[in-house]
Amino acid sequence: MATLLVLYGAAADAAAFDKYYFETHVPIAKKMKGLRRYTVNAGPVATPAGGAAPQLVARLEWDSMAELGAAMESAEGQAAKGDLPNFASGGATVLVYEERVV
Repeated sequence: MATLLVLYGAAADAAAFDKYYFETHVPIAKKMKGLRRYTVNAGPVATPAGGAAPQLVARLEWDSMAELGAAMESAEGQAAKGDLPNFASGGATVLVYEERVV
């Protein structure tokens, strides 16, 4: 399983972020080929040590790193990436990794 994890920093306007994210960005991102699963946190995100926590954590999954890479390079992937400045005023940390069970 290959994962794209996005940690969205606190937006200047949380309500506007949520509205845009769920009504505009999610439909764009869900068009990426091979996407198997798309989840976000349900409720507030906390950090064990305190301090600033992400406003939203999004996890997108593909069957392989090759599929994830192809999806990100596609027109749909580029559209999703290009959409970030339209709503992610708190910034976004994007992590990509392959999972293994331990």
